[in-house]
Amino acid sequence: MASSAAPWTATAHAEEDPASPTAALIRSLIPFPSASRRPSACVLFASLAMATCVSVAAAAAAAFLFFSSFSSASTATVALSSSGVVAPLSVARPLAKLPHPVVLMISCDGFRFGYQFKTDAPNIRRLIANGTEAEAGLIPVFPTLTFPNHYSIVTGLYPSYHGIINNYFLDPANGDVFTMRSHEPKWWLGEPLWETAVDQGLKASTFFWPGSEVRKGSWNCPPKFCQPYDGSVPFEQRVDTILGYFDLPSTEIPAFMTLYFEDPDHQGHQVGPDGPQITDAVARVDQMLGRLIAGLEERGVFEDVTIILLGDHGMVGNCDNKLIFLDDLAPWVRVPESWVQSYSPVLGIRPPRGVSPSDAVTRMHEGLASGKVENGKYLQVYLKEDLPNRLHYSSSDRIPPIIGMVAEGYKVEQKKTEKKECGGSHGYDNAFFSMRTIFVAHGPQLERGRKVPSFENVQIYNLVTSILNLKGVPNNGSAAFAHSILLPTAS
Repeated sequence: MASSAAPWTATAHAEEDPASPTAALIRSLIPFPSASRRPSACVLFASLAMATCVSVAAAAAAAFLFFSSFSSASTATVALSSSGVVAPLSVARPLAKLPHPVVLMISCDGFRFGYQFKTDAPNIRRLIANGTEAEAGLIPVFPTLTFPNHYSIVTGLYPSYHGIINNYFLDPANGDVFTMRSHEPKWWLGEPLWETAVDQGLKASTFFWPGSEVRKGSWNCPPKFCQPYDGSVPFEQRVDTILGYFDLPSTEIPAFMTLYFEDPDHQGHQVGPDGPQITDAVARVDQMLGRLIAGLEERGVFEDVTIILLGDHGMVGNCDNKLIFLDDLAPWVRVPESWVQSYSPVLGIRPPRGVSPSDAVTRMHEGLASGKVENGKYLQVYLKEDLPNRLHYSSSDRIPPIIGMVAEGYKVEQKKTEKKECGGSHGYDNAFFSMRTIFVAHGPQLERGRKVPSFENVQIYNLVTSILNLKGVPNNGSAAFAHSILLPTAS
């Protein structure tokens, strides 16, 4: 409702309001005589002196309150040590029962960042609330596939350097084929965490992890502590096996353990990231975590064990209307099936001798840019040495000379077919947020309720070696990363 006050009312009030806080203070303290009488010089001087004193006192009080609150906030995180050096108040908590640190690394395959919000997941929430979380998710390495990423996590190396450049690939030197059942040491370069631990006198156990069945160096995949992959083993049995290790004599408990769940990757490929099956899979994984936590608590070691919960990659939905067909490039360059080592989401092409990869890429560019290739604008083709440096995907002969990267949700196929299906995929550019996964670490050396920026999974090797007091081998991670995540030990 509009005011009915006269236009001059606001002006009159403005003239009555004091022009400054000092004037307001003077007015509240000194009852000025009416306008017909002027105060004497003495009265004015006394009034001003009193107002000045009050102003100074008020300012001093405000300053005291400000600096007191600032000091309180500061001492919430730092304190002076006996030597006068500022040091964090939060320090690593001592082990209550275990004689040595233990790291249990749990992988939930295809657990896209954000899945933790799909359903009530009290056990995941508990680990997050009482541990340290990558606030916007863990960044996988490229290509965002299962085997390259799992092996990067445990070696700290990019795929170009640890050798597992895809889930399937050819060795150009001899034509040998790598599959997910290949356990020959020649494929698996670098030193995984279980080998690092055993080399330095610790015990390690693996319950399914790509590369763990490979006998190399000091690691011989001991039957007691190394489970050959069998997807039919119930999740409950996997958890109970891990718990059983904590019933061993303290000197026999492995210092480094892995545990692997295929879910929710299995469901993601079937229905994409948004189906109700994903919600059910996340709830089941959370139940398994609850079973694990309860078992550790019964044994009195939950707070002693460092649990690292993570995934290897995310997931994105795709359907058959998001396809690029290589046969559509025939007017510019023929790309037969015999050249193609992988189709999607990472297109890998190895032309035969006598065919210039550079010429093939040039002609593919022309065709894709012509507007005559269906969805051609959603495929970028590179000589591998011209890929963005951030991908770290050019330093291995196993990587085909031509690499194609598709837009999020798109796929490459050889030729058109009649099939129509929708599902989910991964393997895309690791810059896509949909490829991110989770990282939560809970344990005596991790701050409770802390959020850290996203980071690449090659940093995890150094994190684990720091927790276990191991000397790690050279890798692509940062030596300083662990110090930025872990609490300092009490001096």
